[in-house]
Amino acid sequence: MTSRHAFDSRPVSAAREPEREPSAGIRPRARLAIVGRGRLGSALAAALAAAGCDVTGPFGRGFDGHCVDGRHGDGHCADAVLLCVPDAEIAAAAALISPGPLVGHCSGATPLAPLAPHEAFSLHPLMTVTSQGARFAGAGAAIAGSTQRATALAAELAAALGMRAVVVADKDRAAYHAAASIAANLLVTLEAAAERIAASAGVDRELLLPLVRASVENWAALGPERALTGPIARGEEATVARQRAAVAERAPDLLAMFDALAEATRALAAAGLARRGGQEGSEGGRP
Repeated sequence: MTSRHAFDSRPVSAAREPEREPSAGIRPRARLAIVGRGRLGSALAAALAAAGCDVTGPFGRGFDGHCVDGRHGDGHCADAVLLCVPDAEIAAAAALISPGPLVGHCSGATPLAPLAPHEAFSLHPLMTVTSQGARFAGAGAAIAGSTQRATALAAELAAALGMRAVVVADKDRAAYHAAASIAANLLVTLEAAAERIAASAGVDRELLLPLVRASVENWAALGPERALTGPIARGEEATVARQRAAVAERAPDLLAMFDALAEATRALAAAGLARRGGQEGSEGGRP
């Protein structure tokens, strides 16, 4: 690959932001091909093109990295190929790419090994992508690379999207992705349970929305212990018992979830109380 497509090769260590993070809005010099026509591939292709990047695709699965018209000297469409395919299909998709370009994936939990023997990188946007698309600017992105050059490319792509990149080592990928799933996917499951129980009382989910938003904002601003409110934080176990009885009556299949979360909340409340020296304060405010 020519020097025209060289990347910043400053060293990067795991579990932190790149030492020299590119400024927001930077356009990577590499030609990028995206594989995968699902939600993420389509959203990334559109966002990177809008940012002024030289991007082609998204291509369908089976893409081998070569242009049909062979207009590039080596026949490759791009200097780098980004695979936006399901985790279980990464290795097969990478194996189809002929040697030459860097090859990356967008999986949060998958290490770089399935991309071997290519010079490899990963870029996982810490953002939910729906059929309506996604707004990547301002979100986080977990990146990694098998070489300094590959890591630098991942950082440049994240910066082009306006994302804050952090290097996550292979050994930490599963834990990182578990945290992301708890924060997003499992939260939606939890809200679905709240919606269902509220509906049994004639309360629409829209009335829960301001409460959910305020709770998340308080957690972001104050941390979990200070943001915790409600009957468990106040030590009102009789109220919790009445709640539990209502769940058992109206949604018995949710009782195990309620019990597990209540126990975890008691532990969080106890930790907060211990941190405050055992003094009851204004914590635990309504609801």
